[in-house]
Amino acid sequence: MPHPARIDRTGILHTARAMMELEGIDGLSVNRLAAALGVKPPSLYHHFTSKAALLRELNAETNAGLVKAMQTAPHTTDAPLPHKILAMALAYRAYAHEHPVSYGLAYTNVVAELRPDPEFLEKLALTLQVHIAELVGPGESLPALRGLWALVHGFVVLELGGQFQRGGNLDTTFEQVV
Repeated sequence: MPHPARIDRTGILHTARAMMELEGIDGLSVNRLAAALGVKPPSLYHHFTSKAALLRELNAETNAGLVKAMQTAPHTTDAPLPHKILAMALAYRAYAHEHPVSYGLAYTNVVAELRPDPEFLEKLALTLQVHIAELVGPGESLPALRGLWALVHGFVVLELGGQFQRGGNLDTTFEQVV
């Protein structure tokens, strides 16, 4: 008799993310995930108490990946401030394009229990706000951050949703508006 497959949180999350990116959030079910991992569905509950807990962890990973992408963006060390901010915005957009379903789950979700934890969102905000504060001053950095974040997020969501139908180069447009 073959031994059951060994699974861990990392493997579950990797498989769940890949499944979700290919088939959408509705394509990710506990039964399908268990089958993909070669285990019975109850085995997953040893690692995650519910599908919502799994999705929350995926959202936390998405947020961490987005922060890392922004922190490691090219031109974020010696470049002038506006170039650093643009590089981080470009990294944000690229990450969303690489993980559109995960990005949508983490940042367009209206279900409070599935949203990233506030501490993760704070880390994401501070990654950019530090540079904005250098540019506009600490007192104006929060409104400037909110405006830039709304612009970048809104652009990305509209772009991923295929809402920009009037032609033109979206890469150039993104750089111009940021």
